Amino acid sequence: MKEMRRFKQKMDEKEIIEILDRNTHGVLCVYGLEGYPYPIPLSYARVNQTLYFHCAKSGHKIDAIIKNPKVSFCVVDDDTIVPEKFTTYYKSVIVYGTAFLVDDEDERRKAFDALADKYSKEIARHLKDEEIRKAGPAALIVRIDIEHMSGKKAIEYV
Repeated sequence: MKEMRRFKQKMDEKEIIEILDRNTHGVLCVYGLEGYPYPIPLSYARVNQTLYFHCAKSGHKIDAIIKNPKVSFCVVDDDTIVPEKFTTYYKSVIVYGTAFLVDDEDERRKAFDALADKYSKEIARHLKDEEIRKAGPAALIVRIDIEHMSGKKAIEYV
């Protein structure tokens, strides 16, 4: 990967991980079938060096991943507009990796658990398990193996 031009604004891995774990959505970008980048907003969960999301079993996103599994994923953590300075204070992360359709039942369960724990923290485990049992078979799990991460923040945060 190309080095960041404004290296003083580069985030370390700890801050990148904190941003990925703190946020609830990002934008997945795949190589679209018509040759255009295809960005898709979605919810995700991180487990070690992997991101998981669930979706329908067919559609443009899945067709694009099957054709070319190289993807990027962007999360914006901060976007504070400062009108009097004609600028924005920001923090964002981009993940690059390869996407895989998950069919292993143990890994599917691990992904569903991670998603349920992230988005339904306060819900009792038995209720999460019941929802996964009912809704799980209709959903596809996609795993992104993270190959590179970068994060950048406004110079004001350095």
